[in-house]
Amino acid sequence: MCGIVGLLLKNPALRPHLGELMVPMLIGMTERGPDSAGLAVFSQPVGDSLFKISVYAGESKVDWNAFIDALRAAFATAQFQIRAIANHAVLTTSAAPDAIEEWIEKYRPALTVLSAGRSIDLYKDTGTPGEIAARYEFAKLQGTHLVGHTRMATESAVTPAHAHPFTAGHDFCLVHNGSLSNPYMLRRKLEPFGITFETDNDTEAACRYFEWRLREGDDLPAAVRRGFAELDGFYTFLMGTDDQLALVRDAFACKPAIVAETDDYVAVSSEFRSLAHLPGVRTAKLFEPKPQEVYSWRI
Repeated sequence: MCGIVGLLLKNPALRPHLGELMVPMLIGMTERGPDSAGLAVFSQPVGDSLFKISVYAGESKVDWNAFIDALRAAFATAQFQIRAIANHAVLTTSAAPDAIEEWIEKYRPALTVLSAGRSIDLYKDTGTPGEIAARYEFAKLQGTHLVGHTRMATESAVTPAHAHPFTAGHDFCLVHNGSLSNPYMLRRKLEPFGITFETDNDTEAACRYFEWRLREGDDLPAAVRRGFAELDGFYTFLMGTDDQLALVRDAFACKPAIVAETDDYVAVSSEFRSLAHLPGVRTAKLFEPKPQEVYSWRI
């Protein structure tokens, strides 16, 4: 059992308050996922020549100023800025994300790259949703849309790496309530294409499958529909890209989900209690997503 939440703000005036609106949603899913939680937030993209990279330090103590100095020495012609909070930092750079990740893996192996792109910042850790929201000051987050998750592990370990959201490629993430019965079949399908896996979590297999289909030319709804023939199990998936949210449930719709839509926002949760505080929710269009129907919304 896990909890998913998503919020896309149509009204630009609400975007400075994205975090304030989201925190009660995430905490509302505590009983569905008390062991770890995470959040991917999307904001206006950085310039065409820049990327953002979310880095997680775990229990390691990191001198982020020294980290930036080492990067500047290694990538002499690149630009670097960093915003750090707790054991997490968002690095903005003109260097290629793949090159930065390779350097971190070799020279700073205690650090983990959580996400890369022009719009996405990603946070995830072990602990209750309330603890994590406070640790990373989620209430201060601004942006256009987000995807969040609270985890009650039913397979694989309780670690930050196994927490959701999972990411692949650039500006793509996925959270999952449910379980897949064939993740290793998906891995065997993808590994010949050079796709590597960082965990044994079943959700990572779905995330990397959909991102692979996006790179092959599918749009997100088409990638998800293709997945109906490839993914076996029970699931509600919520996905985010730089400009949209997408939601889908399996053919049996075993895992709960509800959507509230107004002129100002689209909000998604596993249960209505996480939506009850939202402005205008009493007059929102409320509906339960149908089985194997792909719902998507753009900013």
